Amino acid sequence: QVQLVESGGGLVQPGGSLRLSCAASGFTLSTAVMKWYRQAPGKEREWVATVTRTYTIYTDSVRGRFTISRDNAKNTVDLQMGDLKPEDTAIYYCNANLGALNSWGQGTQVTVSS
Repeated sequence: QVQLVESGGGLVQPGGSLRLSCAASGFTLSTAVMKWYRQAPGKEREWVATVTRTYTIYTDSVRGRFTISRDNAKNTVDLQMGDLKPEDTAIYYCNANLGALNSWGQGTQVTVSS
């Protein structure tokens, strides 16, 4: 079975850091295009970051603050988030694309608040 499970969400103060992890089962994550999305209440789901075999790319609002990376040994993709802002509050979702495979995790809540 193909499965993505996000973890690492929680409550953090503005300016703080948080590391999200997405664990993949049923396929080799390093061969896929991996993405992080987020969705805040009342807003559309927003693409955040992508990692492929050859590059990483970020949406403007997180570039310089967030880092997406793979851990091939663990078959995970991480999102290191720094200098967090209240606007980053959302449910964060992991997404995998590999040929016909298009898989989503269930999401993990990130809340940035004092």
